[in-house]
Amino acid sequence: MMRLLLNKKNMLLVVGALLVIAIIFGPSLWVKFVMRRYSSEKPEMPGTGGELAKHLIERFSLNDVKVEVTELGDHYDPIEKKVRLSKENYESKSLTAIAIAAHEVGHAIQDQQGDKRLAIRTKMVPIIDKVARLSAVIISLSPVIGIITRHPMPFSLLLLLGLSGFIARMMVHAVTLPIEFDASFSKALPLLREGEYISQSNEKAVGHVLRAAALTYVSAALADILNLGRWIVILLRR
Repeated sequence: MMRLLLNKKNMLLVVGALLVIAIIFGPSLWVKFVMRRYSSEKPEMPGTGGELAKHLIERFSLNDVKVEVTELGDHYDPIEKKVRLSKENYESKSLTAIAIAAHEVGHAIQDQQGDKRLAIRTKMVPIIDKVARLSAVIISLSPVIGIITRHPMPFSLLLLLGLSGFIARMMVHAVTLPIEFDASFSKALPLLREGEYISQSNEKAVGHVLRAAALTYVSAALADILNLGRWIVILLRR
Protein backbone atom coordinates (compact mmCIF):
# COMPACT_ATOMS: atom_id res chain seq x y z
CA MET A 1 0.00 0.00 0.00
CA MET A 2 2.79 2.40 0.97
CA ARG A 3 4.66 1.59 -2.23
CA LEU A 4 1.54 2.30 -4.27
CA LEU A 5 1.12 5.70 -2.58
CA LEU A 6 4.77 6.53 -3.25
CA ASN A 7 4.40 5.57 -6.89
CA LYS A 8 1.34 7.83 -7.20
CA LYS A 9 3.20 10.64 -5.48
CA ASN A 10 6.18 10.24 -7.80
CA MET A 11 3.85 10.17 -10.80
CA LEU A 12 2.19 13.39 -9.67
CA LEU A 13 5.60 15.01 -9.22
CA VAL A 14 6.63 13.94 -12.73
CA VAL A 15 3.35 15.19 -14.23
CA GLY A 16 3.70 18.45 -12.32
CA ALA A 17 7.28 18.91 -13.52
CA LEU A 18 6.27 18.22 -17.13
CA LEU A 19 3.40 20.70 -16.81
CA VAL A 20 5.74 23.41 -15.51
CA ILE A 21 8.20 22.70 -18.34
CA ALA A 22 5.37 22.90 -20.89
CA ILE A 23 4.14 26.22 -19.46
CA ILE A 24 7.63 27.74 -19.35
CA PHE A 25 9.04 26.49 -22.65
CA GLY A 26 5.84 25.83 -24.63
CA PRO A 27 5.23 29.41 -25.85
CA SER A 28 8.88 29.85 -26.89
CA LEU A 29 8.85 26.59 -28.87
CA TRP A 30 5.51 27.51 -30.47
CA VAL A 31 6.83 30.94 -31.52
CA LYS A 32 9.91 29.35 -33.14
CA PHE A 33 7.75 26.71 -34.83
CA VAL A 34 5.38 29.30 -36.33
CA MET A 35 8.18 31.56 -37.54
CA ARG A 36 9.96 28.63 -39.20
CA ARG A 37 6.74 27.17 -40.66
CA TYR A 38 5.98 30.28 -42.71
CA SER A 39 9.58 31.22 -43.56
CA SER A 40 9.59 29.65 -47.04
CA GLU A 41 9.87 32.04 -49.99
CA LYS A 42 6.70 33.28 -51.71
CA PRO A 43 7.73 34.47 -55.19
CA GLU A 44 4.30 35.99 -55.73
CA MET A 45 4.86 38.53 -52.95
CA PRO A 46 5.49 42.02 -54.38
CA GLY A 47 8.58 42.64 -52.24
CA THR A 48 10.80 41.56 -49.37
CA GLY A 49 10.29 42.36 -45.71
CA GLY A 50 12.76 45.22 -45.96
CA GLU A 51 11.09 46.64 -49.06
CA LEU A 52 7.66 46.43 -47.44
CA ALA A 53 8.92 48.19 -44.31
CA LYS A 54 10.35 51.06 -46.40
CA HIS A 55 7.16 51.29 -48.44
CA LEU A 56 4.95 51.44 -45.33
CA ILE A 57 7.18 54.06 -43.73
CA GLU A 58 6.77 56.21 -46.85
CA ARG A 59 3.03 55.49 -47.09
CA PHE A 60 2.37 56.57 -43.49
CA SER A 61 4.78 59.53 -43.70
CA LEU A 62 7.07 58.26 -40.95
CA ASN A 63 9.73 60.65 -42.18
CA ASP A 64 12.20 60.22 -39.32
CA VAL A 65 12.09 56.41 -39.37
CA LYS A 66 14.76 54.35 -41.14
CA VAL A 67 15.06 50.62 -41.86
CA GLU A 68 18.23 48.66 -41.24
CA VAL A 69 19.51 45.10 -40.87
CA THR A 70 20.42 43.88 -37.40
CA GLU A 71 21.83 40.81 -35.70
CA LEU A 72 20.02 41.59 -32.44
CA GLY A 73 16.58 40.40 -33.49
CA ASP A 74 13.66 42.18 -35.14
CA HIS A 75 12.57 45.29 -33.24
CA TYR A 76 11.68 48.95 -33.45
CA ASP A 77 13.94 51.42 -31.64
CA PRO A 78 11.78 54.40 -30.56
CA ILE A 79 14.83 56.39 -29.45
CA GLU A 80 16.80 56.15 -32.70
CA LYS A 81 13.61 55.86 -34.80
CA LYS A 82 14.74 52.72 -36.61
CA VAL A 83 12.93 49.58 -37.72
CA ARG A 84 15.52 46.83 -37.39
CA LEU A 85 15.02 43.52 -39.17
CA SER A 86 17.10 40.37 -39.19
CA LYS A 87 18.93 39.77 -42.46
CA GLU A 88 16.62 36.86 -43.21
CA ASN A 89 13.43 38.89 -42.78
CA TYR A 90 14.91 41.94 -44.52
CA GLU A 91 15.80 39.97 -47.67
CA SER A 92 13.03 37.36 -47.71
CA LYS A 93 9.63 37.31 -49.42
CA SER A 94 8.24 34.82 -46.91
CA LEU A 95 5.01 35.37 -44.97
CA THR A 96 7.08 35.51 -41.79
CA ALA A 97 9.23 38.32 -43.20
CA ILE A 98 6.22 40.30 -44.43
CA ALA A 99 4.33 39.92 -41.14
CA ILE A 100 7.33 40.81 -38.98
CA ALA A 101 8.14 43.86 -41.09
CA ALA A 102 4.54 45.08 -40.78
CA HIS A 103 4.57 44.38 -37.04
CA GLU A 104 7.70 46.47 -36.47
CA VAL A 105 6.35 49.31 -38.61
CA GLY A 106 3.23 49.01 -36.44
CA HIS A 107 5.40 50.04 -33.51
CA ALA A 108 6.68 53.02 -35.51
CA ILE A 109 3.06 54.04 -36.15
CA GLN A 110 2.35 53.75 -32.41
CA ASP A 111 5.31 56.03 -31.80
CA GLN A 112 4.07 58.56 -34.36
CA GLN A 113 0.60 58.53 -32.78
CA GLY A 114 2.07 59.18 -29.33
CA ASP A 115 1.03 55.87 -27.79
CA LYS A 116 1.43 56.44 -24.03
CA ARG A 117 2.09 52.74 -23.35
CA LEU A 118 5.03 52.72 -25.74
CA ALA A 119 6.35 55.96 -24.23
CA ILE A 120 6.13 54.50 -20.71
CA ARG A 121 7.89 51.31 -21.78
CA THR A 122 10.63 53.29 -23.54
CA LYS A 123 11.33 55.19 -20.32
CA MET A 124 11.13 52.06 -18.16
CA VAL A 125 13.47 49.78 -20.12
CA PRO A 126 16.84 51.53 -19.48
CA ILE A 127 16.02 51.91 -15.78
CA ILE A 128 14.85 48.31 -15.41
CA ASP A 129 17.93 47.02 -17.23
CA LYS A 130 20.17 48.79 -14.68
CA VAL A 131 18.05 47.50 -11.79
CA ALA A 132 18.18 43.95 -13.18
CA ARG A 133 21.98 44.03 -13.51
CA LEU A 134 22.33 45.42 -9.99
CA SER A 135 19.92 42.85 -8.58
CA ALA A 136 21.95 40.01 -10.11
CA VAL A 137 25.06 41.31 -8.32
CA ILE A 138 23.13 41.70 -5.04
CA ILE A 139 21.73 38.16 -5.25
CA SER A 140 25.20 36.75 -5.89
CA LEU A 141 26.68 38.62 -2.88
CA SER A 142 23.82 38.14 -0.42
CA PRO A 143 24.91 34.66 0.85
CA VAL A 144 28.46 35.94 1.44
CA ILE A 145 27.20 38.98 3.36
CA GLY A 146 24.87 36.73 5.35
CA ILE A 147 27.82 34.54 6.39
CA ILE A 148 29.99 37.55 7.30
CA THR A 149 27.32 39.31 9.38
CA ARG A 150 25.90 36.04 10.81
CA HIS A 151 22.55 37.73 11.00
CA PRO A 152 19.48 36.83 8.88
CA MET A 153 18.28 40.43 8.49
CA PRO A 154 20.96 41.71 6.05
CA PHE A 155 20.66 38.52 4.02
CA SER A 156 16.86 38.80 3.83
CA LEU A 157 17.02 42.48 2.91
CA LEU A 158 19.61 41.91 0.19
CA LEU A 159 17.66 38.95 -1.14
CA LEU A 160 14.52 41.10 -1.35
CA LEU A 161 16.44 43.85 -3.16
CA GLY A 162 17.95 41.29 -5.53
CA LEU A 163 14.62 39.69 -6.39
CA SER A 164 13.13 43.13 -7.06
CA GLY A 165 15.10 43.19 -10.33
CA PHE A 166 13.29 40.11 -11.60
CA ILE A 167 9.95 41.52 -10.49
CA ALA A 168 10.71 44.79 -12.29
CA ARG A 169 11.50 42.90 -15.50
CA MET A 170 8.16 41.09 -15.28
CA MET A 171 6.43 44.47 -14.88
CA VAL A 172 8.02 45.56 -18.17
CA HIS A 173 6.74 42.39 -19.84
CA ALA A 174 3.24 43.12 -18.48
CA VAL A 175 3.35 46.61 -20.00
CA THR A 176 4.80 45.28 -23.26
CA LEU A 177 2.21 42.61 -24.04
CA PRO A 178 -0.73 44.94 -24.93
CA ILE A 179 1.67 47.07 -26.99
CA GLU A 180 2.70 44.00 -28.98
CA PHE A 181 -0.87 42.84 -29.61
CA ASP A 182 -1.83 46.35 -30.72
CA ALA A 183 1.11 46.43 -33.16
CA SER A 184 0.08 43.05 -34.56
CA PHE A 185 -3.71 43.22 -34.72
CA SER A 186 -4.63 46.91 -34.62
CA LYS A 187 -1.82 48.06 -36.90
CA ALA A 188 -0.06 45.36 -38.95
CA LEU A 189 -2.92 43.02 -39.91
CA PRO A 190 -5.39 45.77 -40.93
CA LEU A 191 -2.82 47.60 -43.05
CA LEU A 192 -1.71 44.35 -44.73
CA ARG A 193 -5.34 43.41 -45.41
CA GLU A 194 -6.58 46.83 -46.52
CA GLY A 195 -3.49 47.50 -48.64
CA GLU A 196 -3.91 44.08 -50.30
CA TYR A 197 -0.29 43.23 -49.54
CA ILE A 198 -1.39 39.67 -48.75
CA SER A 199 -4.00 37.46 -50.36
CA GLN A 200 -7.05 36.30 -48.47
CA SER A 201 -5.69 32.74 -48.56
CA ASN A 202 -2.54 33.88 -46.69
CA GLU A 203 -4.34 36.01 -44.12
CA LYS A 204 -4.75 33.20 -41.57
CA ALA A 205 -1.06 32.26 -41.77
CA VAL A 206 -0.01 35.89 -41.37
CA GLY A 207 -2.29 36.11 -38.34
CA HIS A 208 -0.43 33.18 -36.78
CA VAL A 209 2.93 34.90 -37.36
CA LEU A 210 1.66 38.18 -35.90
CA ARG A 211 0.36 36.36 -32.82
CA ALA A 212 3.74 34.66 -32.45
CA ALA A 213 5.48 38.05 -32.74
CA ALA A 214 3.31 39.41 -29.92
CA LEU A 215 3.84 36.35 -27.72
CA THR A 216 7.63 36.58 -27.97
CA TYR A 217 7.54 38.66 -24.80
CA VAL A 218 5.37 36.09 -23.01
CA SER A 219 8.17 33.59 -23.58
CA ALA A 220 10.67 36.08 -22.15
CA ALA A 221 8.45 36.70 -19.11
CA LEU A 222 8.10 32.98 -18.42
CA ALA A 223 11.87 32.55 -18.75
CA ASP A 224 12.32 35.30 -16.14
CA ILE A 225 9.88 33.52 -13.82
CA LEU A 226 11.87 30.31 -14.22
CA ASN A 227 15.11 32.17 -13.50
CA LEU A 228 13.55 33.80 -10.45
CA GLY A 229 12.43 30.42 -9.11
CA ARG A 230 15.87 28.96 -9.75
CA TRP A 231 17.57 31.70 -7.74
CA ILE A 232 15.11 31.33 -4.86
CA VAL A 233 15.76 27.57 -4.68
CA ILE A 234 19.55 28.07 -4.82
CA LEU A 235 19.54 30.72 -2.10
CA LEU A 236 17.19 28.81 0.21
CA ARG A 237 19.54 25.83 0.10
CA ARG A 238 22.51 27.90 1.30
